[in-house]
Amino acid sequence: MRTQPHGPLRKSESASSVKKLSLDATDIRILSAVQQHGQLSKTRLSEIVNISPTPCWARLDRLKAAGYIRGYHADIALDRLCDVTQVIVTVSLTHHRKTDFERFEAWVARHDEITECIATGGGMDYVMKTVCTTLAAFQDLMQDMQDAELGVDRYMTYIATRVVKAGRPNVAALTRPQPRDRTV
Repeated sequence: MRTQPHGPLRKSESASSVKKLSLDATDIRILSAVQQHGQLSKTRLSEIVNISPTPCWARLDRLKAAGYIRGYHADIALDRLCDVTQVIVTVSLTHHRKTDFERFEAWVARHDEITECIATGGGMDYVMKTVCTTLAAFQDLMQDMQDAELGVDRYMTYIATRVVKAGRPNVAALTRPQPRDRTV
């Protein structure tokens, strides 16, 4: 059982130092637009959001400054570039001290083959998504993990055969007020 918080919990603690904004429907439309389209011209963003360009751009700048937009990314079709092997890995550490989590997370950060790593509660401590050129390259990565003596108790691997769905959360739906449960 985990005794120290790690991963997203520490992230949210540091996020509290970022100024919280009161977001309205227009802010949500701006966030949704940049999430869907990436960087847009002032004119195009204002057309999508349906407000004039200057206040739209001012709102965008405010959202960036407050840390709501972490960056802009392209969705590259890796399968068109080269053959890749995608493997999902669950990892459980032997010990659950803060230093154990920090050591493992530092190792993960140094490996570009690990494209996502999520700290979890429950049976496993981490779920990682890896992208390697070959299965042998993936095996080398796992050997490196073992050789690094990170305190890994066990890990399980799942080879991805195809991507069924990949995307980003619907910002507008997540921020919409939820109906209250009327059972008393």
